[in-house]
Amino acid sequence: MKTKNTLNPSQLRSNIYKWISTVLVSLVAVLFLFPLYWIITGAFKNGVDINSAEPVWWPSEWVMTNFQKLMDRRSSPLFEFTIGNLTFVGPKIPSAILWLINSVVMAVGSMLLTCLTSAMAGYVLAKKKFWGRGIIFGLIVCAMALPKQVILIPLVRQMSSMKMWDTMWAVIFPIVGWPFGVFLLKQFSEGIPTEMVEACRIDGASEWRTFTDVMFPMIKPGVGACAIFTFINAWNDYFMQLIMLTKTENLTIALGIATMQGESSTDFGLLMAGSALASVPIIIIFLIFQKYFTKGITMGAVKG
Repeated sequence: MKTKNTLNPSQLRSNIYKWISTVLVSLVAVLFLFPLYWIITGAFKNGVDINSAEPVWWPSEWVMTNFQKLMDRRSSPLFEFTIGNLTFVGPKIPSAILWLINSVVMAVGSMLLTCLTSAMAGYVLAKKKFWGRGIIFGLIVCAMALPKQVILIPLVRQMSSMKMWDTMWAVIFPIVGWPFGVFLLKQFSEGIPTEMVEACRIDGASEWRTFTDVMFPMIKPGVGACAIFTFINAWNDYFMQLIMLTKTENLTIALGIATMQGESSTDFGLLMAGSALASVPIIIIFLIFQKYFTKGITMGAVKG
């Protein structure tokens, strides 16, 4: 005689919670993915669908007109620099491509420099004992709550005095000293046993080799999380870019698309195409660092 399998109350509650969690997570995922879906589909819609009074959820006709306008509206030389009396000008390309290159150079440069300096500063604050260490870390924590608008005028004057205003360095260097990166990697460095650092010192390893061969590989999850945060922060810092950059050839993709808008009308198709183009690097960076990002969030959040 076969017996019918029945779930006990605890298993039944577990299955119910599992299904409820799956449904809620799916709904949240749909809400977060919807803006990206709307941008991508909007980039391929014609003017009638975009300006329709009722939302058009799927393009009635897939067109490349918006991307053509984005590429054909303006053109700029790929590079231009002067050595003595000679001026070298590169081939002309669509300004949107140049702006995208500028954005990638700015965000990647900020990411690399921030991760390197934050990792070194976090290592020193976590593993080195010196007078004023607590004061320095306290100032870094306080700086995390300081709005960037408060220090914007000093930053502009500093970049201008260093002859860096209206260059890529004017938007890279202010991000390099990001307090959150130092705070995050200090928490990770504190989780590394101090005995490992002392063993390296006993073996005669220099401070630089101790950092590069022992500490840095062990805090890679934190560096991955810091890389994603820094890249997104630099990419989305529209206000800083607006203040620091003015020349057409130095603009980022966000500023460049804003300058292509008319005073009395808005070309939403052009905006959608530019936004779709600008979202590609962020998606690529997240896919590259997502393993370190998720591991870094789960590990770094409980240390302190």
